[in-house]
Amino acid sequence: MENKRNATMPYPPRTDFLPTSKEEMEALGWEQADVILFSGDAYVDHPSFAAAVIGRTLQAAGYKVAIVPQPNWRDDLRDFKKLGRPRLFFGVSAGAMDSMVNHYTAARRLRHDDAYTAGGRHGQRPDYPTIVYSKILKQLYPDVPVIAGGIEASMRRVSHYDYWQDKLLPSILVQAPVDMLIYGMGERTITSIADALAEGSKISDLANLPQIALLTDVQPEQGSGIVLHSFEACLADKKKQSLNFRHVEEESNKMAGTTLWQQTGSRWVRVNPMLPPMTTAEIDAAFDLPYTRLPHPRYKGKTIPAYEMIRHSVCLHRGCFGGCSFCTISAHQGKFIASRSQESVLREVKQVTRMPDFKGYISDLGGPSANMYGMGGRDKSICAKCVRPSCLHPKPCPNLNNDHRPLMELYHKADQTPGVKKSFIGSGVRYDLAFARNKDEKINEANDRYLQELIVHHVSGRLKVAPEHTSPRVLNLMRKPEFGMFKKFKSLFDRTCHKAGIRQELIPYFISSHPGCTQEDMAELAAETKDLNFRLEQVQDFTPTPMTLATEIYWSGFDPYTGEKVFTAHTPEEKQAQRQFFFWYKPEARAQLMAALKKMHRPDLLRRLFGASQRPRK
Repeated sequence: MENKRNATMPYPPRTDFLPTSKEEMEALGWEQADVILFSGDAYVDHPSFAAAVIGRTLQAAGYKVAIVPQPNWRDDLRDFKKLGRPRLFFGVSAGAMDSMVNHYTAARRLRHDDAYTAGGRHGQRPDYPTIVYSKILKQLYPDVPVIAGGIEASMRRVSHYDYWQDKLLPSILVQAPVDMLIYGMGERTITSIADALAEGSKISDLANLPQIALLTDVQPEQGSGIVLHSFEACLADKKKQSLNFRHVEEESNKMAGTTLWQQTGSRWVRVNPMLPPMTTAEIDAAFDLPYTRLPHPRYKGKTIPAYEMIRHSVCLHRGCFGGCSFCTISAHQGKFIASRSQESVLREVKQVTRMPDFKGYISDLGGPSANMYGMGGRDKSICAKCVRPSCLHPKPCPNLNNDHRPLMELYHKADQTPGVKKSFIGSGVRYDLAFARNKDEKINEANDRYLQELIVHHVSGRLKVAPEHTSPRVLNLMRKPEFGMFKKFKSLFDRTCHKAGIRQELIPYFISSHPGCTQEDMAELAAETKDLNFRLEQVQDFTPTPMTLATEIYWSGFDPYTGEKVFTAHTPEEKQAQRQFFFWYKPEARAQLMAALKKMHRPDLLRRLFGASQRPRK
């Protein structure tokens, strides 16, 4: 089918989507669904939305799957009853984000919008939907298995610090009455569960499935895995929680990990090892499912902000080997890259060109880190033994293949697709990955060419990158490259734009109050970025989220890998004292910042930020 982007195409019928109501089930001739999924997000039938991916995966395996998006948990619970009981199990997920990140700012203030809800409306999901939904389902259908998944459950599978309650919590399995939890990307595991239950197995028979966690009365046998410090021990000693995290991170970064056990009260949380990374055939199969790529018709006429951001984008791969200490991507998707074939990507590009509102521009050909497509270790036997959380920090791994030629070839083929005028890269680019030198000079030349092609042909006016900080100490704790690497990239960006005769902006992201960061570090960040002619826009205060290195340091005060104590700003006053330096250029901030710099005895920074005069302007 040729490009139809200018044609007026009718909205697909409801029967093209997974059913969300009894009437839609009846239209498909169903009396009962095999699996019913409850999601904290609106239902968008697109491969970037987990409920659609899980639902379509089970559908492809021959199961009847229905979805209840954003059920009302505050009324008579009719949304939990309307589809009846499934033949096999219920699935519950908070959605694409941890609900508390979705609901609250870094200052713990309530957000007033929700990007994953029609109209951007806030309040369409509860705090901790995994717990709320599963309790309701177990109350209504006590004999039906409930399987939890998604980022909220995944990152809370063992004891974890909860920033919003400001305390250490046990595994979510202790709070949510689910029968099993799938962590990470769940397509293969959820299908195994469905197949086993369809063949007559019970949930209790599936304790050995990979990539699941469950609460059990069975104690670990000698040599059956790693026994973590108990939840109670972690409550009594923060350093023990810190030590636990190192085990969790190392095992999740292995190609073949081991089982983790953690006692909570009289019971045990059992976390089985992750599955190996998806093969190209497996990830192609996940993306090639018959998605309509549209929100369900129930939202027709309403905007879902998260969908608007990705409607004309294409994801190339999963996983990230950057290992940033504040990020959950590698903890959830894995460190090893699973890349789609060119054929699968180009099929989706053609799908995008057929969308009636497509104007010829692919908004993003990317992934968790845009330029990791097709990359990994040259010698997989070395990767099999490796427990490094990052292939880039503190230095790029010598075994890493960072050849950008396959990615450039894919860009070229996407741009040659009929109907495509241009493809942009909207997701984060790791410039340090392209700068990393190889023994093979042809790869070095190709990587240099990649950066130039990126800047000239794939930037939609503004390129967003994430240096995150300027302090060497803070950057080391973040597992990010030295700031000199960003300066090198900025210089290349400016030269390339000038030579090509194009006007584009480089937009850097920065974080304040990250573990290890002091007020003086932020003052130096302000001076460094001012010297580079930046007035920062993309800034944020560090938000501790479950199961990241930075969060463990924030809560425990220790680096799990060195045992060293690490300062972290905790109080609102400490955080604001750091954050204010982002906005040194605002007249209303000048007097306070000058007073802070004088207290630090940093006249050099006073001069760099405010010139020779040290008196506040009136």
